[in-house]
Amino acid sequence: MLTKKNFFTLAIGALLLAAIMLNSVGCAIKVQAANLMEGIEPNKVEGKTSDEKFIGATSDFAVKLFKKTVTEGENSLISPLSVMLALAMTANGADNATKTQMEALLGGTKTIDTLNEYLYTYVKSLPSGEKSKLKIANSIWFRDDEYRLTIDRNFLQKNADYYGASVYKSAFDGQTLKDINGWVKQNTDGMINKILDQISDDSVMYLINAIVFDAEWETVYMKNDIYKGVFTNYDGTEQSVEMMSSGESKYINDGKATGFIKNYKNGDYGFAALLPNEGVDVDEYIASLTGEGFVSAIKNAKTASVTAVLPKFSYDYSVLMNEQLKALGMTDAFNSLTADFSKLGKSERGNIYIFEVLHKTFISVDELGTKAGAVTKVEVKDECEIAMDYCVTLDRPFVYAIVDNATGLPIFLGTVMSLG
Repeated sequence: MLTKKNFFTLAIGALLLAAIMLNSVGCAIKVQAANLMEGIEPNKVEGKTSDEKFIGATSDFAVKLFKKTVTEGENSLISPLSVMLALAMTANGADNATKTQMEALLGGTKTIDTLNEYLYTYVKSLPSGEKSKLKIANSIWFRDDEYRLTIDRNFLQKNADYYGASVYKSAFDGQTLKDINGWVKQNTDGMINKILDQISDDSVMYLINAIVFDAEWETVYMKNDIYKGVFTNYDGTEQSVEMMSSGESKYINDGKATGFIKNYKNGDYGFAALLPNEGVDVDEYIASLTGEGFVSAIKNAKTASVTAVLPKFSYDYSVLMNEQLKALGMTDAFNSLTADFSKLGKSERGNIYIFEVLHKTFISVDELGTKAGAVTKVEVKDECEIAMDYCVTLDRPFVYAIVDNATGLPIFLGTVMSLG
């Protein structure tokens, strides 16, 4: 379930303590586990360039998942990309109805093989620089017990080829707990300290994805751009906060909300804010969002002068996604009787199924820029059981996103319902 109000601090996008973390970042942590990627060299694979079908299906998944994870009156934040990557890696081990359901959720009519190709190219195309950094890492951890789990090497090969995943065979003891949490902390630049409190006796695999976004504003705020203001919380109470004012050049109006896009250094990514119009309830606005509508609003932002007023804010967020994913059609994967992960491996102890999909995020927005992080864990068990044209002041609940400007797709998507 979602965390209570004020249990916040972003984390871009997004995700899976079922056992995969994407390893395309920095130096690896020193883990006390056998790296099974030794002897498995990533093959050179062909990807698919993002097109309208991919963008449409991905934005649809992002907005549907966002709407399912929002709780009335509470701040929220997910990284749809993190969740997508973690689940796609897991789907490489699925078959039959389980695979069909995961494909339908993640890629519309696309097969997992096609989705692998799209995601491979898309992730590689995402820019990362000194002042605008985006890091993505994946890892797979599984129990060192052949009776409990025999891994299909084709599953490992696919996740090496398309996701660059590190794969570790470990005892699933106290050291493994330290290794996994250490990996999470390192690959979120310390924004998220851990994803696991303990390792269950029934757990056989964790697939983990981590994403870090750390960018400076294209134009940072100066001292005289910051003033004391008032933010009206979701419950009607007023909160004294520091407001940051700037002149922006991209204005959004989707008919129900107005907003702006403020770019980060190099212009590859932007902070998009959407403030529901007076008389439009924020919950009703969120319910009306669609993937197509969101991307259209971002891509069709009007060039105009905008006075943009943004509060400083920082929070973290945690959500268990099992029920939301089931509601979106991915039911068999969570059922110990019906799940089919035969392409992942097998256990002599019983059927393999997804026990839990846990997503954690963190965000901090201030005068210098934005830091955000996300981790997704997929846990797998075996059965036994100036004169301006417009002005937008974010002084009441609003929706925001960190978007890839090239496609308009949200890397992170969240709400601010209250501050302080």
